[in-house]
Amino acid sequence: MARATADRPAHPSSEESSWRTRLFSESRVLAAVHGALLLVVTAFVFMVIRLPWTGDLGVHAATIQRLRHDLVHPGNPMVDSATDSPYYSPWMVFLSLVAKATDLDTFHILRLAAVLSLVLLFTGVWFLTRTFTDRRVAPPLAVLCVLFLWGTKGFAWSGFLGFGSLGLIMAYPSVFTLALGMHFLALLRLALRRGSATGWQSYLGLGVLWAVLMLSHQFSGVVITLGAIGVLGGARPWPVKETWFKLIGAVVAGLAVLALWPYYSFFSLFGIGGLEDIHKVLYNNLFPVYGLVMVVGVVALGMRFARDRRDPLVLWFLVALAMVTAGWFLDKWSYGRVLPAVVIPAQIAAAIAAAEAGRKLVKVLFGTALAVALAMGLWGQRSGLGFILRQDALSTTITEGTWQPPRTYHWVAEHAKYGDVFMTDWKAAQKLPAFGFYTVTVPYPDFFLPDEDERVADTKRYFTEGTSREERLELLQEYDVKWVLQWKDQPGLPEGDPALRKVETGPNGQTLYRVVG
Repeated sequence: MARATADRPAHPSSEESSWRTRLFSESRVLAAVHGALLLVVTAFVFMVIRLPWTGDLGVHAATIQRLRHDLVHPGNPMVDSATDSPYYSPWMVFLSLVAKATDLDTFHILRLAAVLSLVLLFTGVWFLTRTFTDRRVAPPLAVLCVLFLWGTKGFAWSGFLGFGSLGLIMAYPSVFTLALGMHFLALLRLALRRGSATGWQSYLGLGVLWAVLMLSHQFSGVVITLGAIGVLGGARPWPVKETWFKLIGAVVAGLAVLALWPYYSFFSLFGIGGLEDIHKVLYNNLFPVYGLVMVVGVVALGMRFARDRRDPLVLWFLVALAMVTAGWFLDKWSYGRVLPAVVIPAQIAAAIAAAEAGRKLVKVLFGTALAVALAMGLWGQRSGLGFILRQDALSTTITEGTWQPPRTYHWVAEHAKYGDVFMTDWKAAQKLPAFGFYTVTVPYPDFFLPDEDERVADTKRYFTEGTSREERLELLQEYDVKWVLQWKDQPGLPEGDPALRKVETGPNGQTLYRVVG
């Protein structure tokens, strides 16, 4: 009897039945993580339905409008000018072909883009994480880390994948690029792992895929390129000579696609300046925005570095960190656009560390730290709830940190027709082209538009108090303006001017005038 008792402990206080073992058993953690991920997916379903129309959504809608109107010579997406544009990417061409084939409204096409991008993102993070570990809980946990392991303060910018930011940018090309890029990095790791068994066609396909990423969103393409450098530097076994020849072939194939892309000259982008001021904000509030991943994620990367000095996630992080740091010291604030390349490997490393922790004490401590960090990150990203629920459906505590999409210009679309030119300020100019209209001013820097500065200055002059009536009429005639959209007290031609006819006052307080003289 004593021997049987020794072979099979019966006391509930034994290690196998301890509360820590029960609480942190893989099956329970896996169920909890999958449940949390299901809630997140449900939240994004509501976001897709509402499709928050703010930020840069207007220019992406305008790009689809131009391509579906004229696939060969779309012209500038925002103003009436026959210039090239980097917005005409392979992803946008694909979406415009879907639009032409299905005759769906442009905003329905953007909803489709959001769904496809989100599916690619979740599966891409999952796939890439699986190339580092076989623990089942790691991939879904990595998805949650990418969404919530940031900081205690919400931040939204194109190419930044926090939950609140994604609620804003989910239909943007940057999300598609990063999402497809995760698959690219996973495929690259698998190709290198197979060594010489991976054929030329696979590497050439990877080269073409890399070019698609660079053409679809240049900043996010650089993020993935830095990831590829980390994957190559951490390849085990080290690639043999034959593999290096195939990699060179992949780069050549990618460069050929970049050179032959017909919609804009990719390599001319390297000489572009004037992006620093707008990106300086990326270096502000670093700890509130990235504090949680700085603590938990960097610790996880340190653990990986201690085991392997050439760990791909560590190398990806270090190369990106060097570039971001160089931007700080050189006042090249646009380098801050590669901050996702610092954050993403740390997020994935944190998920893997929590899943692979062997000793129970380490597993409990790191798992608890990550759970707390994710909860704090969720609160920091609560701004995304404003894209799901109505403001009056949220408590005051939550409402304080939420974003609410501004009103749209569907009411204007009831009066104007495709190709009409509007004189309006830059805020309206961000959105009106989404309906196929043009504006005089340019709401975004456009390095392919030769008269960009003149257009901005002329718009400012039109709405400047003291500008004569004759000057305003000359500007309307010069740009063949059909409509004027302005605020109630905004300087311009007065409401009773015979050159204008009032058509409607919109729900956002702007008045639409038709130019009649």
